[in-house]
Amino acid sequence: MITRYALFEGQVHEGQEAAFRTAVTAEILPLWKQFPGALSVRVSYAVKRDDGAPEFPMILAVSYPDVAAVDAALASPVRTKARAATESVLARFFTGRIHHHVMDAEDYEEL
Repeated sequence: MITRYALFEGQVHEGQEAAFRTAVTAEILPLWKQFPGALSVRVSYAVKRDDGAPEFPMILAVSYPDVAAVDAALASPVRTKARAATESVLARFFTGRIHHHVMDAEDYEEL
């Protein structure tokens, strides 16, 4: 399985954490769930981090069956809409940058 991560590095505006989460859920998540070929969408919000670690208030993970499906999703009209919605939410609630990483995941559920 291939997972494309969007790491939101920076800060949510002070006192706006709940409003940020609400806006992400209402305005962006429905579009992320429409990416063609997506198998799953996971949005993770920071709870705490190590001293000195960079701040990532949110990480998005969208999983696909293969890299070709990632490429198709990135070329789709849904991505254009999702990017516009993301920019709108970030302009209101977030200061920082987003970077993306595409990873090949291997699960080891048996311990």
